Amino acid sequence: MNSVSFSRNLRQLRQEKGLTQEQAAEKLGVSGQAVSRWECGTTLPDVMLLPQIARMYGVTVDDLYREEARAYPSYAQRLLAVYEASGRTEDFLAAEQEFSRIAPSERTADDLRAWGVLYHYMMKLSASQAQRKLEQAMESPEAPEHVRYSAAQQKLALMCDLGRGREEAERCRRELEADPADAQRWLLCAAAHYFAGQAEQALATAREGIARFPNRAALHIYAGDACRSLKRYEEAFAHWQKALELDSIYLDASYSMGFCYEELGDYKKAAEIWEALAAELDRRGLIVEKEWPRKMAESCREKLRQS
Repeated sequence: MNSVSFSRNLRQLRQEKGLTQEQAAEKLGVSGQAVSRWECGTTLPDVMLLPQIARMYGVTVDDLYREEARAYPSYAQRLLAVYEASGRTEDFLAAEQEFSRIAPSERTADDLRAWGVLYHYMMKLSASQAQRKLEQAMESPEAPEHVRYSAAQQKLALMCDLGRGREEAERCRRELEADPADAQRWLLCAAAHYFAGQAEQALATAREGIARFPNRAALHIYAGDACRSLKRYEEAFAHWQKALELDSIYLDASYSMGFCYEELGDYKKAAEIWEALAAELDRRGLIVEKEWPRKMAESCREKLRQS
């Protein structure tokens, strides 16, 4: 330990925080003479007290031993800097926890700004990691076709969330035009247009795909979802029903129907859909997954009681 740097840092940090030795001592529950001796290098604080000292001065314990330490507005903001440098999930969690610990009455606008920055950095890192993992799944030679397709579909949704929906739709359109004999190209192109908010293009693509590959349930699901966006509800339900006829294992059509019935205010039919979904998921042993549609059914039943 460099005791000279340590003592100098304690004095410098206290002064940057605008505290007297007595005020610092009161916050730490020690005497003013103890703080004075630490800053003079005569004695050192108990090691168990170091985290409290660091938090008070807005630094990490390691910062106390650096050649020079500078105080951050808050300890939470110092942990934000740690996460910014490391990108590690555990550092994000530590910073998020520290921001949460600041009492609302003591939380400054700058703390709120920094807290928002923390989530922004985590969002960017998470998006990057998500894209990388999905691409690895798509490129995995041993992955079944349905897994690669599901990963590709999820990546499209991610890209749209990141504001790149139209770009992805154009890419999928080019790939489809290069290989129109591949059914998956039609599925992904319809999905890309739908996720990008291009309902007319999604519907046209899905229906052309259906003409070529009439037994692809997913194409009917995207056609139904696009019809719902266009408020062509009768056509939407026809496509979803056809999807279920073609592949009863694929439950996405049922979810779409449940949401659409709620949108139309038909809570009785919506509740029936959610209850049937919960029962099917339970039958498949998906006891965690069944809870969400079960709660949706309860919500619809409650709306019916209140009407």
